Amino acid sequence: MTDQVTPADRATGTGSDAPATAPILVEPATRADLPVIVSILARETLFGVRDSADPADFADYEQAFAEIAADPRATLYVARLGGRVVGTFQLMMMRALTRHGARLAIAEAVQVDPDLRGQGVGAAMMEFAIAEAKRRGASSLQLVSNKKRLDAHRFYERLGFEKRLDGFKIDFTVG
Repeated sequence: MTDQVTPADRATGTGSDAPATAPILVEPATRADLPVIVSILARETLFGVRDSADPADFADYEQAFAEIAADPRATLYVARLGGRVVGTFQLMMMRALTRHGARLAIAEAVQVDPDLRGQGVGAAMMEFAIAEAKRRGASSLQLVSNKKRLDAHRFYERLGFEKRLDGFKIDFTVG
């Protein structure tokens, strides 16, 4: 499923800064999108270098993409502006035993090209994620954002997300 979100759509209630002038198209990522997706991920260095656009590391991303593409509960999406990939996120669906077996949606790895932040790309992606989660029967959509990303927290709150969970993590990749 694809969804085209126009600047007028984004302007209603999102509070995003300087919306992009062209429509932003949100759609499932293809294998051909992977180099640009990895480039966007690698440019996020707030917490050190965690991703790499080095061609020597690309096989890891290709394997992950193949596994995500094969999982009917997960979809990797891209946002396109003028045909160019400018953002990405993954949407996962899961069934919980709590809340009478609720279906839940989880947004993961939400990233916008750093040069285009504040132009409505993130809002278009999250509006799409919300609509898609509802369409697929989710009772809620949740995401995590590092506690140091205060701008991101304000952005999510403008979109209607509530900060109400404390998360915990064990990173098995750190020596």
